[in-house]
Amino acid sequence: MKELTKAEEQVMQILWDIEQGFVKDVLAKMPEPKPAYNTVSTIIRILEKKGFVGYKAYGKTHEYFPLVDKKTYSNFYLKNFIGGYFGGSFQKLVSFFAKENEMDIRDFQSLMDHVKTDLDSEEEK
Repeated sequence: MKELTKAEEQVMQILWDIEQGFVKDVLAKMPEPKPAYNTVSTIIRILEKKGFVGYKAYGKTHEYFPLVDKKTYSNFYLKNFIGGYFGGSFQKLVSFFAKENEMDIRDFQSLMDHVKTDLDSEEEK
């Protein structure tokens, strides 16, 4: 899997949100100033070539949908981020954010409790 550019990620965020749609649907969800229709269409075709997006053809019109789910990409991106900036160490990541944000022990414990709750709820599914 390849990392997405900011423009590609913006389009994917919209497709993940709407689940399927035409270029005009993606464009409608974009913030102002909106890019040109052709720009969005080009980005979607690039995402298709990268294997992130599939489509259903209706004549010359295509309805697009994600082939990679948001959670899968998030996990891939986070692993690359931690690997690139923190030597693959989650402990170094947490330590960095604790120092940079001047977290005290209560804040840190609250964060750890939140992570544990999320992990426990995932295991129940």
